[in-house]
Amino acid sequence: MFYYVLKYVVLGPLLRVLFRPRIEGLENIPEEGAAIVAGNHLSFSDHFLMPAIIKRRITFLAKAEYFTGPGIKGRLTAAFFRSAGQIPVDRSGKDAGQAAIREGLGVLGKGELLGIYPEGTRSHDGRLYKGKVGVAVMAITAQVPVVPCAMLGTFEIQPPGQVVPKIKRVAIRFGEPLDFSRYAGMENQKAAIRAVTDEIMYAILELSSQEYVDEYAAKVKAAEQEAAPPKKFRKLRR
Repeated sequence: MFYYVLKYVVLGPLLRVLFRPRIEGLENIPEEGAAIVAGNHLSFSDHFLMPAIIKRRITFLAKAEYFTGPGIKGRLTAAFFRSAGQIPVDRSGKDAGQAAIREGLGVLGKGELLGIYPEGTRSHDGRLYKGKVGVAVMAITAQVPVVPCAMLGTFEIQPPGQVVPKIKRVAIRFGEPLDFSRYAGMENQKAAIRAVTDEIMYAILELSSQEYVDEYAAKVKAAEQEAAPPKKFRKLRR
């Protein structure tokens, strides 16, 4: 219930007025039945802008940190994401990927829309990074179409670290659904799930025109942080 209050009464109308999203290919979202919407991830704002313009309810697999933050802010954030129907996924540990796949298949099994960011995390520099194979495993296992999506301009309005987004027009593009029925029964074959994932990422790339990096975003970000010179602290004058 609260999901639809947010979508049609509170947050949805506000986002449409502030960011005036230019929408392309919305007709590519199936009107009924299970499907995956796979998009690039440039900003925290993506979590709200895409669901606001899709007619159907869509459930995202959200990182567990959104549900476990400390203090009043943390509790409010957790309450908001739960009320919006988002599912927490622990991304740490070797079983994290399997847990996410189980949760995603549960959503698809109910004939609903599942939203996922194959990169696994927000892009820290606006480029498109290599996709993780979980999206392919779910698409093949559930035998559902994958609709590629590109968020345009959201990195500029709210890059990582910026709390309040700039008020500027954005665009959201949806590509034609991708059919992977030819891979039926191959969800445990590494070559097959890698091929499906790469096809999905290429479709997103065509829609977004981003620079592509054939490495995982989290790995590149960690390497850059490790290579960065230590911050210098000025001595306080007495």
